[in-house]
Parts: sequence; C-alpha cells; structure tokens
Amino acid sequence: MTEAKEAILLVGGKGTRLRPLTVHTPKPMVPAAGVPFLSHQLARARAAGVEHIVLATSYLAEVFEPYFGDGSGLGLHIEYVTELEPLGTGGAIRNAASRLTAAPDEPVLVFNGDILTGLDIRALAATHTASGADVSLHLTRVEDPRAFGLVPTDGDGRVTAFLEKPETPEQIVTDQINAGAYVFRRSVIDTVPAGRPVSVERETFPGLLTAGAHLQGMVDSTYWLDLGTPQAFVRGSADLVLGRAPSPAVPGRCGDRLVLPDASVAPDAKIGGGSVIGEGALVGAGARIDGSAILAGAVVGPGAVIEDSLVGAGARIGERTVLSGAVVGDGARIGADNELRDGIRVWCGAVLPDGAVRFSSDQ
Repeated sequence: MTEAKEAILLVGGKGTRLRPLTVHTPKPMVPAAGVPFLSHQLARARAAGVEHIVLATSYLAEVFEPYFGDGSGLGLHIEYVTELEPLGTGGAIRNAASRLTAAPDEPVLVFNGDILTGLDIRALAATHTASGADVSLHLTRVEDPRAFGLVPTDGDGRVTAFLEKPETPEQIVTDQINAGAYVFRRSVIDTVPAGRPVSVERETFPGLLTAGAHLQGMVDSTYWLDLGTPQAFVRGSADLVLGRAPSPAVPGRCGDRLVLPDASVAPDAKIGGGSVIGEGALVGAGARIDGSAILAGAVVGPGAVIEDSLVGAGARIGERTVLSGAVVGDGARIGADNELRDGIRVWCGAVLPDGAVRFSSDQ
C-alpha cells in the first residue's frame, strides 16, 4: 500500500498559547481563512487519500466532536481520543493506537495540529513505501536552524542522527529540521511505551535509530509555518487566503481578501494582504485592514488601521485606532485614537478608554 489510509492528528500542547485570548474556542477552532484551522488539516489529509483519522486531543476535547462529528461531512471517519494527563508527542501517538485498524506493515500518517504546510502527503507516503522505512519524516530546510533540533541524512535520505539545538556555528551540520509530519509502520507505533509521557523527538526516534531501525527523511521545502504564536496564526490565515498555503477548505477563491457572509464593509474601506472579515463583522468608513483576521461580530470603527493583527469575536475597535502586530481578545473594547503595536495582547473583555495608549509622538 502506497497511500496512508489512516492518520493520527495531534492537537494540543503549545496550541493553547492563543486560547486565553479567545474565550469561546481554543486555538485549533479559531477561524483561519474563514474556517477552524483543523478543517484545513483534515481537508488536506482527505485529498491525499486518508479515510480514517484519530483526533488525539489533550485539552478542551469537547469542542471538537460537536463540530466535526464522525467526519462524514468531510468524507472522513473521525474518532476521538483524549489524554487524561499530558503524554507528549510519542505518548499521544501511542494513546491513539487502539483506534487504528491498519495491519502491522501498513503505513499510518501522523501530523501535528499546530503546523500549516504545503507538504505533498502522497509523496511522503510513497517515499516511505519505496524506501521500506520503519518511520519516514517530513524534513524542511530553514535559514537559521539554531532554534530547532537538526536532522542530518545521508546521500540516500536515510536519517543518521537527531541533534539538539546547536549552540555554536560548528554544531550546525545541516539546515534540515523535523517538520512535524511522519509516516509510521503500524507495528512501530506499538513499540512506544504506553501510559507515560514520551517525546518522539528526544526518545522514540533516537531510540529507534540506536536499535538499527530505518528512518527515512523526505525534504520538502514548500510552505511550512509553525502556528505556535498568535502572530504566526494571523500570518498563516492570510497565507491561506492568498493561496500561498494550499488548502481545499478555504471558502471561495483565493485572493487578496476574504469577506464572509453577513459581514458589512464600508465602500471606501481598504482590505487586503489576505485579510479575513468574519461573519457579521462591521468595518467602518475609511478603515484600512491589511494581513489581519477580524473574527465574527467584531466592529472596526471609521478610520481605524489594522495591520498583521487578530481582532477577536465581538471585539470593538474605536475610530482612528491603530493596531499593528496586536492581538485583541474576544469581546474587548478598544476606544478611539489608541495605538497598539509590536505584539501587544489585550485580554478578553478588557476595556481601553479613548486615547489611552500611544507609541508615537502626539505632535
């Protein structure tokens, strides 16, 4: 079998970083390009031939099943497994194994819910089959690998080591890093210890390598983005709208903006850079929005300028207020003539009076 018909989708862990700023939904359910982010993951897996997905969650699992159900609306069969205690990546994979039906030698796709990627999933599965590997890893190249563990490979693409984050230039022996998608031989998953935290990066993969297992790397340097921060999430949403990150789940055609049903945008408002205007949102006269996500029911006042920012559901942005690289939580109220920049986060329901915060001169 070349295609992976089954998959485990890991949801949780660092994905909670956006959750405190969105009262109603955790990060994987915050709309990215108009639909919950997981919709893009699930749609891409289905397009690659996956039929059965085990959704492995570690927090707020109750929000996923009511939305996605049994997966039939997406052409999938989805099951849900929840960790009672954090188990790490390897532990989560092992915890989901009881729901798999693949035979011992058949491939199982495993991918991370915090990664937005243009990975050719079929190519990864084909590489796995052709190489006869026990585990195949999607590797990507980065300009500065110092923030990542390194994964060198030999001339045939076989993984030779898993190296910690380099601390000196001499330790940077490759620019290849683990990109968070794998194909496992089904029997290998059963060798991961059950019932305790396990890291695939620090324990499972190095242990397999030491034991002589065949780990194959496939370098695919198409679009790849770790959505672990709100700023990255906003960028990912914009890239989906612009078509830089491929997804069959984006509603409508890719373009410079996405305005969802029942949203109201003033005729002279300027919206671009892959911005999304959520359902029922209101954008006032003369407002400028670039590369931003305005969630459902939010109100952007006349003359406001919003760049590379996330405005939560039901939040209100006052007239002439400027947001740049900002995250405004659900239901927050930002008064007129404020200026919020450089990664600032405004908590859900917070109220900021008119002219309370500025970064630039009042002159």
